[in-house]
Amino acid sequence: MQNALLGLSTHTVPLSGETDFAGWRDAARRLALSGVRPEDVAWIVGSGAPEEVSLPNPPAGSQLTVPREFVDRAETLICHFDPERFALLYRMLWRMRGEPALLKIASDPDIRRFEAMEKSVRRDIHKMRAFVRFRKIGEAEDECYVAWFEPEHFIVERNAAFFVRRFTGMRWSILTPYLCAHWDTAELTFTSGADKRDAPTDDAAEELWLTYYENIFNPARLKTKAMQKEMPKKYWRNLPEASLIQALVAGADSAAKEMIEKMPTAPAPHHATVQAKHWPAGSTSPSEIDSAHATSIGELRESAKSCRLCPLWRDATQTVFGEGPDNPQVVFVGEQPGDQEDIAGRPFVGPAGKIFDAVLDEAEIDRRKTYVTNAVKHFKFEPRGKRRIHSKPNAGEVQACRWWLDKELALTKPDLVVALGATAALSLLGKAIPITRMRGQVVTRDDGLRIFLTIHPSFILRIPDANDKEAERARFLDDIREVKKLMTA
Repeated sequence: MQNALLGLSTHTVPLSGETDFAGWRDAARRLALSGVRPEDVAWIVGSGAPEEVSLPNPPAGSQLTVPREFVDRAETLICHFDPERFALLYRMLWRMRGEPALLKIASDPDIRRFEAMEKSVRRDIHKMRAFVRFRKIGEAEDECYVAWFEPEHFIVERNAAFFVRRFTGMRWSILTPYLCAHWDTAELTFTSGADKRDAPTDDAAEELWLTYYENIFNPARLKTKAMQKEMPKKYWRNLPEASLIQALVAGADSAAKEMIEKMPTAPAPHHATVQAKHWPAGSTSPSEIDSAHATSIGELRESAKSCRLCPLWRDATQTVFGEGPDNPQVVFVGEQPGDQEDIAGRPFVGPAGKIFDAVLDEAEIDRRKTYVTNAVKHFKFEPRGKRRIHSKPNAGEVQACRWWLDKELALTKPDLVVALGATAALSLLGKAIPITRMRGQVVTRDDGLRIFLTIHPSFILRIPDANDKEAERARFLDDIREVKKLMTA
């Protein structure tokens, strides 16, 4: 096939590797500016490429302009395993000279193929992050952690930075059939593909991990079809916990009934003890004058512990204040603490917080450099049997707590704030905002502060259909990726 292409095509372009985006971009620009049509180009990777190729030089002063979105998305799509991806991208680049809005034509065959391939690569990236399992080899100075993974696409180089950030202080190697990544705590390197037999099969920590996994398994949340869709069986053979799945699924019904019978009453038994610690008898609400003297987030947080500006303090376990550096790159504002946040005293640590953290990771935003808080600092709920069910704060409660949020923003001085949901938008903008219609937009306040509007991650948890839930999560990830761009703008 390659020989046929070499014989029929006017220009044969060699690429240094499967993910040589820089090489493709440079060659594509020169070819397009020189008027070389897509059908007259063959893209060759590796040994099939000629040693020397002369590409045409564009006319002096010629320029090629394409949407930045295309460049960013093309860099992702270049990781796809389809050998025709280079030709597809060049064909789209060629067409954009006369069709600048091509990416918005959802019915176009090239766009449909482009979007399907991009989605497949992103999904493979997510699966690698979710299903890589490291096993320890060696001791002391020779200690290293090795994992085996079989990706569908050429994503190892693109994904390696994620594992460097996640396991910075650990020496590790990720082995795959086509490329291996290695991190020695200082330098990231790559070697050619390996065989699965090169990876360890187990380690001393595996028994502890299986015990942990068995104990955190929640039978009440089990949805077998959704689980198999998110964790296809092809990944099971590389996961140590896969040996437990069949037995856990078989016993889920009885385990769920047992768990419900053991659920604590509301409020939690230690609620009164924790509440007394933060609000001792005779304590009063901090005055605005006292809190106004706070010069750091730490001082403001201490002042907020005894807040009684609205009635929500009576039933809440404690004030759940924001957390993060005093000079964050961005501030995220949610609605109010949930049940788990109320007990832990920290924002975004419950189920919605786990989605939030995962999406931040995928968008390559370091949560440690962000400030995360809520419009309302106390948990508002309705007792239902043995559970505490979230209840939406009203406008008065939002307004009462806005004083604290304003102080947080005054101390952190962010250039960008992300409103996660309608309650956050109401607190930040002083009026009701239709989030579903305005999500993804930036509203600039009178004081110059930019407010980016999107959903609260808890919205994703409430979607019953697995496909719809995945689609909404993907939209939320796109929103957070846009936040990433705004942070560097």
